[in-house]
Amino acid sequence: MTDPRQRILIVEDENKIAGVLLDYLAQAGYDTHHLTRGDEVEPWLDSHPVDLVLLDLMLPGKNGLDICKALRSGTPGRPAPAIIMVTARVEEIDRLLGLELGADDYICKPFSPREVIARIKAVLRRGTHTPPATASDALPGGLTMEDTAWRATINGHDLGLTAVEYQLLKVLSGRPGRIFSREQLMDLMYRDERIVSDRTVDSHIKKLRRKLQEHLPEQELIHSVYGLGYRFDLPA
Repeated sequence: MTDPRQRILIVEDENKIAGVLLDYLAQAGYDTHHLTRGDEVEPWLDSHPVDLVLLDLMLPGKNGLDICKALRSGTPGRPAPAIIMVTARVEEIDRLLGLELGADDYICKPFSPREVIARIKAVLRRGTHTPPATASDALPGGLTMEDTAWRATINGHDLGLTAVEYQLLKVLSGRPGRIFSREQLMDLMYRDERIVSDRTVDSHIKKLRRKLQEHLPEQELIHSVYGLGYRFDLPA
């Protein structure tokens, strides 16, 4: 049974979908609340802290992207909840994967309520939200990502990454410990819907690993997870 203190805010304007989620989350032991409008979210959170927000992308009043940005910008006295974005718009997936918004995960409609529960549990297990790296942010091990220049360095040494390699590293390092499938990574790298194979992703990963290991030879940062995809572990 889930810790009853774990609170989840569902922001969804389709009442049928919200009703199903409320039922499943209640059965799983979560304390839930439902809002239908985006402009109600921040005022409600000011007096009702939650552990996670299940946030639909398209909402009346204020859209999910703007809400996510506002929650991640931080408000004094308001704890930062984890955020799972929900979208039926496939074209928005690459933006969500880009991690500039700070969402912890995303789910595509139509979805299985059991999948939602599994995603929620996985995000909450990771604990307190840690925003992903942004321009000029430094990660442990001397790794720095500079979005404005598309430049990654380790202890001041330029890795010489291509645009695709930079995008891959940005996504993977922005969510350490999370497994990304090849399909998700391909959606990020190739936004013109060209047809590419899994081996294309593997080839870029191989080159990216080689460049990282030139500067951190004793550490393997990008791990293959058999049958699933790739995972990034923070350097020591």
